Amino acid sequence: MSSHGERSPEAELGLLDATMIGMGAMIGAGIFVLTGLAAEIAGPAAILVFALNGVVTAFTGLSYAELASAVPKSGGGYAFVREVFDDLASFLMGWMLWFAYMIAGGLYALGFAPNFLELLHVYGVVPAPDQVGVVVIPGLGVGIPPTVVLASVVILLLVGLNAVSTAASGSVETIFTITKVAILVVFVVFGTLSPMFSSAEFQPLFPGDRTAFSLLPAMGLTFIAFEGYDLITTVTEEVENPRENIPKAIFISLAATVVVYLAVVTVAVGTLGAAGLAEAGEAGIAQAATEFMPTGLPVIQNGGALIVFGAVFSTVTALNAVVIASSRVAFSMGREGQLLPSVGQIHHRFGTPFVAVVLSAVVMLGSVVLPTASAGNMSSLFFLLSFVVVNGAVIRLRRERPDMNRPYEVPYYPFTPLAGIALNLLLTGVLVVYLLQTDLVALLLSAGWLVAGVGMYVLLNAFRGRRRAGEPDEGSPAAVPEDD
Repeated sequence: MSSHGERSPEAELGLLDATMIGMGAMIGAGIFVLTGLAAEIAGPAAILVFALNGVVTAFTGLSYAELASAVPKSGGGYAFVREVFDDLASFLMGWMLWFAYMIAGGLYALGFAPNFLELLHVYGVVPAPDQVGVVVIPGLGVGIPPTVVLASVVILLLVGLNAVSTAASGSVETIFTITKVAILVVFVVFGTLSPMFSSAEFQPLFPGDRTAFSLLPAMGLTFIAFEGYDLITTVTEEVENPRENIPKAIFISLAATVVVYLAVVTVAVGTLGAAGLAEAGEAGIAQAATEFMPTGLPVIQNGGALIVFGAVFSTVTALNAVVIASSRVAFSMGREGQLLPSVGQIHHRFGTPFVAVVLSAVVMLGSVVLPTASAGNMSSLFFLLSFVVVNGAVIRLRRERPDMNRPYEVPYYPFTPLAGIALNLLLTGVLVVYLLQTDLVALLLSAGWLVAGVGMYVLLNAFRGRRRAGEPDEGSPAAVPEDD
């Protein structure tokens, strides 16, 4: 639907394109950046961490599928919540999702930096990433870590691209995602054939003082790795037959991604070992690949370079995806009158939500000074909270509009959305406790964003109230034109 001359998006994306959008976002920085951090917390049980997160997120995936089939509107979770909840609830949903995508952008940029340095190191251009010196700002004498510089540069490049041109077509995203998956398949094949893997020892599953409870904080940290299928619903109006294709794309992308994740994490733990993987941190997968991939190959020289390139490529494409997603959430909120009107406008020259893109970039750039774990924690926290609301939206829509057309319905209602709410709340609670003990700054920044959101909501309401007060009421002499 269009109004005031606005064009409706054309439905040009098929089932494969929609599926690749989800997989392209999920198979990104998360698997490369967070695997080492998960191993640091959970040891060899990092494999279980990714498996259990796949189960947890599947419940919310089912809810997204029903909502997309019933409310075929672009905008993702924000559009669904806007449909069934009041103004404040929908505003907070959009506010949380916007923040989650922006911080995810910071995480992906932080994942890009060490992997890009590792790629240059493989080719002998620079020393090992941990030996690269700081970048000194001329005239100020201030040293900035090279990872922060690289993360900022890649954000600025992609934000500039998104601000002045439209996003890549679905077919291009499909090619990119297939390429990433192919690279990871190569990693898995060489890893399983490696003598390092044949002698792998996954026991004890919980070494040292670790217990099964170690899984929970690691799940909270890595939950963001499964963020991505929700991006499919942000382009609902651009997908052919969305009531059927969107649910199918969600299921296929989730299932395929879980399989890829489990294979990659198993090989990484089995070759580098949980301790070695934890020590490598954000560059864990790249380091594992360097250990067992062959050398002397044409062009790429070192087989490990192929996987490092895959990590660089994946973080860039995932970052681009969340630049698009964050700006579209802000744009939708502006168009709905829940942010300043300028945020919901299309640039007259570039044809893009220019203001929304730029605003999103500000928070992304600010987040690159955070440790990678903090960025992951903050983003995971807000995705968990927003997924609670999405599951609640399914229940409310069923109650308020029982006869609504729903080509797909979640099985075992209401158990499925209730289980989604309970599991997401459980991980939220665990993550909050974990942050209280280990990362208070991330928790305070997250709370500050919510407080700022409430303040913004109050100010915008007051602004709209003053504008309405200055407008003549319908039927008043000033509102009714005089007849000639």
